Amino acid sequence: MTAPPPSFVLSGPSGTVLSRGVRAAFDSVAAATTALDRGEVPIVVGALPFDVASPAALHAPEQLHRGPLTAPAGGRLPRVTEVSPQPDLATHRDRVATAVARLRAPGTDLHKVVLARSLRLHADGPWDPTTVLHRLLDADPGAYGYLVDLSPAGGAHAGTVLVGASPELLVARSGDRVTCRPFAGSAPRSADPEIDRANSTALAESAKNRHEHQLVIDVMRAALEPLCVDLDIAAEPQLHHTDALWHLNTPISATLRESSTTAIDLALALQPTPAVGGVPTAAATALIGEIEGDRGFYAGAAGWCDARGDGRWVVSIRCAQLSADRRSALAHSGGGIVAESDPDDEVAETTTKFRTILSGLGVTL
Repeated sequence: MTAPPPSFVLSGPSGTVLSRGVRAAFDSVAAATTALDRGEVPIVVGALPFDVASPAALHAPEQLHRGPLTAPAGGRLPRVTEVSPQPDLATHRDRVATAVARLRAPGTDLHKVVLARSLRLHADGPWDPTTVLHRLLDADPGAYGYLVDLSPAGGAHAGTVLVGASPELLVARSGDRVTCRPFAGSAPRSADPEIDRANSTALAESAKNRHEHQLVIDVMRAALEPLCVDLDIAAEPQLHHTDALWHLNTPISATLRESSTTAIDLALALQPTPAVGGVPTAAATALIGEIEGDRGFYAGAAGWCDARGDGRWVVSIRCAQLSADRRSALAHSGGGIVAESDPDDEVAETTTKFRTILSGLGVTL
């Protein structure tokens, strides 16, 4: 008998959590955490939206598995027949220029804003989400691959699936230990080893990217200090590479002040990070709403939390939302804008960042 498709997967360097079936669905974090607190469910899995005031897509699964992720049989992909940018490149460039002007305006309190654009893809047959997930993990085994049934959010999300491979650990809690690995600042990879090394060196020495990265670290420090002690933040950012990009990242570890603080509590305290929103958060997210509109689950978080409060959440980037019939996909890509940003460079950065999810979907631009 064939097993039903997974309703949730989070697979990465720390292992795999995979669920099948929905025992109880929650479109709000409050309802999910209440069920955990009361012992009604042992674990909750799913996704948080970029705008935490929007419906969540969380559920308690009927079956839960931990262990190696098994590749699906077959693994064929449909042929993509149409790719439509939303908006077009010229419009996205204009949006970046608008954001840069706001950042440079006298008296502004805005220091960074992350702007994204999308690609709508149509195919001649359905994508299998688990096949896409395996392609993403095969391309970058160090990433956190995730798959989430978004049906609990209701409305237009019914039947849809979010699938992606994130390099960025938002937060993990194990007992009283907390770890984060924020990313900000990037440069493209190259098949030429000399160019690839030069790109990584330029990123490590880039004043613009280091400024953007430090903004993220400062905000995360402020969010974690009320909840944690023994906060250990690496003095210098480290280089990390994916299949498509070099990134700056900074490992963070800490000890919880109160054992009652759960992985979901920590995720909500940090989401959205400045790596996907901006600084300050309220001003940046307001500008994102004004320029982009609703992001849905892009740049939110995917993960799980159990009844002990342990859990793991990753930033839901390098992803696409597959339609209920699996014949269309909406992929997203964003980049951090600071006062020093150049609109043409920012368009190029989003193009590079699309490579990961498009490769998973079987598309080459």
